[in-house]
Amino acid sequence: MLAVRTGRKMLVATGALLAVGALVTGCTPGQTETNTQPTNASVEGNQASGDTVVIGFSGPAADHGWLKAINSAATAEAKKYGDIDLRVAEGTNDANLQISQVEQFINDRVDAIVLLPTDGAALTPVAIQAMEAGIPVINVDREFSSPFAARTTILGDNYGMGVSAGTYICEQLGGKNDAVVAEVAGVDSLPLTQERSKGFADALESCGLDVDNRVAADFTIQGGEAATSQLLSAAPKIDALWNHDDDQGVGVLAAIDTAGRSDFFMVGGAGSANAMREIQSGEGVLKATVIYPSTQAADGVRLARLIAQGKAMSDLVEVEVPKQIVLNAPVVTGDNVDQYLPTAFES
Repeated sequence: MLAVRTGRKMLVATGALLAVGALVTGCTPGQTETNTQPTNASVEGNQASGDTVVIGFSGPAADHGWLKAINSAATAEAKKYGDIDLRVAEGTNDANLQISQVEQFINDRVDAIVLLPTDGAALTPVAIQAMEAGIPVINVDREFSSPFAARTTILGDNYGMGVSAGTYICEQLGGKNDAVVAEVAGVDSLPLTQERSKGFADALESCGLDVDNRVAADFTIQGGEAATSQLLSAAPKIDALWNHDDDQGVGVLAAIDTAGRSDFFMVGGAGSANAMREIQSGEGVLKATVIYPSTQAADGVRLARLIAQGKAMSDLVEVEVPKQIVLNAPVVTGDNVDQYLPTAFES
């Protein structure tokens, strides 16, 4: 185990209170750059190989394109570092099984845990248990219900996704206050769906619009097709539609095609490669998608390494890795799709 383990509990306690970053090197008057030594927060020190870090990773079953990309990106990132030993638990949608996986990581005394919980609230107690054992937990995507359950949390911006989608639609409709806007949400019981819908409604309100027709699907192709068929039957007139998720968007587009509808434009969500190729073609109703980064677990692996080795982020001035990082939710259109397509996930 790393020597840094003895100081972890103090590190964890401090991290629960402070959102801090990285220390950059500097020169005293008269000192030249060549005399400056790399630190654990400089680019050189940050990347330098250190003691081997054993990282446990657990996430949900890869039954969705975005989740599959999350898992593969985490594994690929770990392979870039010779000082990372990544131990991947089998993906599961069973919270009890995932709890037992984390308990095994604790028993194995891993140096850090990267965890995308099946259910944030259900996994909170075992995450706290890991933290109390001096093992920093990096929480990915679905938040725990206690601030004491994670050293660092990496999130996509669900509210920001809704804001981005709504703002784009406002811009495209150009002040058309009688426009009809529709929404195909994900699973309504999930906080992430609620946050996306709230951001969308707030952005539309800013330009005098609201959601006229809304249905919820289940993040699957079949669910997206069924829910959209229902929506289209109930809404003979639509000007713009936002679909929360590009995987279920395959079914959404199928329903639109079956109904022969082309009277509106559509915005997607998450940023899959097939959605971007559709945007790139310019031939269908899909004109944009909002990114929900599939790099979150890969980012978690990289930050777990820094935390366990006592390093920090070279682009910041503070001396530790931040407590929380929220990733951006940019809009991909025909104008910038070439920039995003190479790193998009396949749904």
